[in-house]
Amino acid sequence: MDISILTPDDVQRALDASGLGLMITFFEASTATSQQAADQIGCQLGQIAKSLLFIVDDQPIVIIASGDQKVDDKKLAALRNVNRKRVKIATPDQCIAITGYAPGGVPPLGYRTPGLTLYLDDALQRYEQIYAAAGAHNAIFPVRLDQLALLTGGTFADVKRDSVE
Repeated sequence: MDISILTPDDVQRALDASGLGLMITFFEASTATSQQAADQIGCQLGQIAKSLLFIVDDQPIVIIASGDQKVDDKKLAALRNVNRKRVKIATPDQCIAITGYAPGGVPPLGYRTPGLTLYLDDALQRYEQIYAAAGAHNAIFPVRLDQLALLTGGTFADVKRDSVE
């Protein structure tokens, strides 16, 4: 089965439909990792919103995590009331099939599969201005935290791994 990959044009259409006037910016260099994106934009690592797809008890769940955080699968399991063994990061093929985008370019909206459950890492609440992937390894769009919550319909949750000092 040949599944096409969605593009920044698809993300821009979703952004345009929101009526918020958000526009994608393209960079010469890759913004596929949070660090690369922060370096290109000139912002703090935590301001990068990385969209990660997990399969939890056979259900796709999108986590929009702060770029300087890692997702804690134990917290995600507890949030979904399942055993930790039921939480898996999606494979690249699953990511493309479910969201329409390859890892490194997954935006926080405009997915192939409508109605995905989405959680926003509460660590994002440290920032008013966020930068999210826009469907390609070099595409980003700036968005305020309140706009991101509105666009995604996501629920804020503590899903970050607690730092061990």
